[in-house]
Amino acid sequence: MTTLQQIELTCPVCETHFRSQAVVSTNSFGGKRTDFHERAAGTQPLPYLVHMCERCGYTGAERDFTEEADVSPMLREQVWTELAPQVAASSALQGALPGAAPSKPGVLGSEKYEAAAKVAEWQGMEPRHVADLLLRAAWCCVDEGDIEAERFFRRKAAWAFERALDGFDGVAPEERAVLTYLVGELWRRVGDGDKARQWFDQVPQEVADVTTQQWVIDAARQQRDCPREWFG
Repeated sequence: MTTLQQIELTCPVCETHFRSQAVVSTNSFGGKRTDFHERAAGTQPLPYLVHMCERCGYTGAERDFTEEADVSPMLREQVWTELAPQVAASSALQGALPGAAPSKPGVLGSEKYEAAAKVAEWQGMEPRHVADLLLRAAWCCVDEGDIEAERFFRRKAAWAFERALDGFDGVAPEERAVLTYLVGELWRRVGDGDKARQWFDQVPQEVADVTTQQWVIDAARQQRDCPREWFG
């Protein structure tokens, strides 16, 4: 089960003090899905791993609300211009989709991860980090039952992972095969079979050590030739 606790945060953009819920502990069951989405028993932890300021919409992990947070004047302006109006509109909606886990009424986990990805981009963070946030937004959409939004975020995550792989420096050699497989799986899940096959076929070329990464080659071959939902 997922255990939560209330924490006190101070927004580094607008200095608002607010409460949020954070994950204390969780457990998984049934393994990971083929896009590495790990499920937990009971409450899903993902929406509680990032926090959104209830006033301006600044979003990030708990460490992003400390004095060390990278908040430039330009970032403040972007948050107030783009995120604050969205928070106001979202807060006006009392309630959320069935099964969703909002941080407060009207704010879904996918919305928080989308905002966190925007903040990360505005801070100039690596595409790999942005891609991870967008992928988590897609996972949240699965739990929220929003298929169209799930596909939207999967495409955005795939593009961001592609940029990370193109940069080389942003991805460690031992991670390149796994991310190449993941890009293929993301495209497969949005229905672009041609792109998926292209990325799955690249996986063996990206393997750094066959003895430890044969599973990635096998997973890519499986999802290309005979897809299934769960890893064993």
